[in-house]
Formats: sequence, C-alpha cells, structure tokens
Amino acid sequence: MKKTIVRAVSTAAFLSTVYAGSAYASTHTVEKGDSLWKIANKYQTTVSDLKSLNNLNSDFLQVNQKLKVSSEAVAEPVKTVTSTTATSTTTYVVKNGDYLGKIANQFSTTVSALKSLNGLNSDKIYVGQTLKVSGKASATPPPAPTPVTPPADSSSVYTVVSGDTLGKIGLQYKMSVADLKKVNGLNSDRIYVGQKLKVTGKAAEVTPTPTPTQPVAPPVQPEKTTEYTIKSGDTLGGISLKFKMTVQKLKEINGLKTDMIYVGQKLKVSGEAAVVTPTPPVEPVGEFAADFINVAKSVMGTPYVWGGSTLNGFDCSGFIYYAANKAGYKIGRYSAAGYYSRTYYVDQPKPGDLVFFENTYKQGISHLGIYLGNNEFLHADEKRGVSIANLSNPYYTAHFDGFKRFY
Repeated sequence: MKKTIVRAVSTAAFLSTVYAGSAYASTHTVEKGDSLWKIANKYQTTVSDLKSLNNLNSDFLQVNQKLKVSSEAVAEPVKTVTSTTATSTTTYVVKNGDYLGKIANQFSTTVSALKSLNGLNSDKIYVGQTLKVSGKASATPPPAPTPVTPPADSSSVYTVVSGDTLGKIGLQYKMSVADLKKVNGLNSDRIYVGQKLKVTGKAAEVTPTPTPTQPVAPPVQPEKTTEYTIKSGDTLGGISLKFKMTVQKLKEINGLKTDMIYVGQKLKVSGEAAVVTPTPPVEPVGEFAADFINVAKSVMGTPYVWGGSTLNGFDCSGFIYYAANKAGYKIGRYSAAGYYSRTYYVDQPKPGDLVFFENTYKQGISHLGIYLGNNEFLHADEKRGVSIANLSNPYYTAHFDGFKRFY
C-alpha cells in the first residue's frame, strides 16, 4: 500500500503541493490454523461476505493465500495546501480497540476533522488501517475538565468475557440487543471472548445479598428411593441424568459391578424424576436433522472407544458417522477434519448442525459434535461417553471453531 505524508511548510510563498493516492482493498494473508470463521471474526465481517468478495466456492484455504477482507476502498483525495502556516500531518496505524473518538482525543483533534482529513463517510475503521492525523500525540494528558453531566449517548468500551451474550451485556448496561448490534455494526448475535464492544452508560451496580451471620444447617432427611423399570433404549447415563444422580451412585445403591442392564430390570433410584419445563426448542432444519438428533440421543451413555463407530463404543467422528447413516444421510467414515471439509459454515446454527473444535488433542480440527440448540451439543466424550455438553464451558469456548452444515 502506498503511503503519502504531507509535511509542514513554514514559508508563505510557493506552498502548492498536490498528491494523490489510489484506492485499495485491505487483504489478509492466510496463516496455519486460519479458517474463514476466524478471519471473518477478526475483521468484523461474515463468512458469506468473505467468500463473495474473494469468489470462493468452498471453505478450503491455503497457507499464504491472499484474501480480501474489506470491500471499502479508501482514496486519498487530491488536496492543495496553500497557507502561510501549514498544519503538519503524520500517519497513525489503527490498533485493536481503537475508534475515531479515542484517536481524536489522542491527537487533540475532533472526530469530524479526522473524517474530513481522511475522506471517511462513516465511523467505521479497521485494525491495520493507516489514518492521517494532524500534529503529534499528546505526551501528557490535558488538564481534567470541569465535571459535567455526560450526554445520553456517551459510550465506553466493554471487553467480552467467557459466558457473555448480547442479552446479558444489554441487561448489564441497560441497553437492548438491537441497540448493542446497531452501535457496534453487528449483523448477527455471535460474539467472541476478547471482542471489544461499545456500550452506553455505566454497568448497573449489584447489591450482594447479605450473608447470614449464623447460618443454620437444615436437618438431615433420610434419602428417599423409588423403583424404576428399565425400558428399551435406556442406559445408566440416561437414567442418572433423569433422576439427577451420578452413574457411580446408581451402581452403588443397586450393587452393580458393570454398566450392563436389561429391559424389565428394576433399579432403585433416589428421589423422583425431575419435572423439567424445557426452553422452547429451535426447530431442526428438515426431516434429516430431526432424525439425526433422535438417533444420536438414542445411544446416549454408549462408552467412548477410540476409532469406534458401533454400539460397542464411539469416538467423536464414529458417532457422527453412525447417527448420520442411521438417519438416512449416506456418508463415509471420516475423521473430524474429514467431516469439516464436507460441510459449510452457518452464521445462525440450527439443531442438527455440526459444531467443530480445534487444537484439542492435536493441532487443527480435532473434535466435533451435534448442535442441539440453547448452547448445548451432543458428542462422544472420552470420560462420559455419548453425552450432552455446553458451549459455555471454558474448555469448549477456548477450542470452539464454528458451526457447519452438511452439503
């Protein structure tokens, strides 16, 4: 990218300097471990926009491949400087967390002056963008102004942490999700850990519930047990979840030495089956997705076996192979990376879509599961076998790659 800097001139005569820049589009060089989902998040765009801008027909990327990441052309207009005392200008490269207001304060100028100097039609800037600024950055902060009541639209920056959602952040800052998306130019509800968001006002202060001075322990009640008759499709894992017990506890009170059970067998269970009022589920995409989920749920509790793809045991990719084929989608037996290359990204996931993780036991795409909605997914876990997990778990948040759907 060609950079042009207008330097200060102190003479009163012959001060006409003409310069011109050419339009350009910002690019990203693909690195090892990159995916379209990661690059889209980094440059605050979408996978579909990236593919459209680069005429991509698939999600395949190659190391050192050049991708356009912005369709906005920035042109440096022809400018003539005629002044007895020209204002010196320098360049500033936008960093993560910058916005026009912050840069304007740093160089003792205004947002409107910055936009005029750089020919900007909006407040949108991106990391790595080069801006012309007048003067030098302040070495010391200006004296504190007389305190005034901040305007209604004053904003600050919030950094997204694990477990955050737009709804949660909106409640914290008394904003609607629509306002949050509008202020930050978001096209979907997806956010990621470490992302900087503009928010208005201050976070609401929460008054903690006072702790009792002398807590009194509740009286110990004898453990209540009932009897449960095993039905077709039951597993110890499924029964323990239903009655809020651990598999170990279930085996202990029934004197079981193995996980083997049979239809019609009577088991002692503690308490009663939990009555759950489920969150209205998001409808799966088509008949296959519904069958895919039903087959997957029917084998909950099946133990983890490396390379397994039968009812004797599954690994993560063998589980997907079994459930997809039983649901009517004929596909070969591949690794997690193999299924990754046979699916496409979706910005708004539906139950029945696949969720992929990277850098778990090896570098690259290394684990996957079936998305169930409400931030939950079903997968073959090394310790718990086929079971349900939540994306808000810090481990899965740290290794999350994205949602994809079978072609």
